[in-house]
Amino acid sequence: MPSRGAVAAAVRVAALAIVASLVPAGCGLASGSPPAATPADFPGITAELATRGVSVNHFVSGEAGCPDPVLTPTAIAFDARGLDQATDVRIFLYIFRNRDVFERLRSTIDACAASFVTDPETFESIEASPYVLAGQGPWGQAFKTALRAGLEAAAGSGG
Repeated sequence: MPSRGAVAAAVRVAALAIVASLVPAGCGLASGSPPAATPADFPGITAELATRGVSVNHFVSGEAGCPDPVLTPTAIAFDARGLDQATDVRIFLYIFRNRDVFERLRSTIDACAASFVTDPETFESIEASPYVLAGQGPWGQAFKTALRAGLEAAAGSGG
């Protein structure tokens, strides 16, 4: 029969072997680089806009600006202002499931805009896959820059 010390030593060796076998496996899971950023949801988008000085209110889910049954489920309309945009502007945000849907449906937004744009010369839109913002302009330059930066940050790797 082994001594108590020999049993304790064997247990320590076995425990170290188990820990040693887990360490490489655990390290293999971490690549050392952050995971690819996924697109944000609406609260994430508005948070990105807020950090850049754009306030958002009066939002309505499903309001595409036109009666397009494909765009309606992707759309959220809201009023925004900030920076050099002193008055509220109505903006339509289209959130697509992924880059493929974005690319397939992007052109339909321009046709939809004909329903809500009163002056085509000042129509504004910003896109960062999988999102498109569209609305009647003109928008202030700092406001537009903040919208673009916020949308691009929220888009992450673009779906």
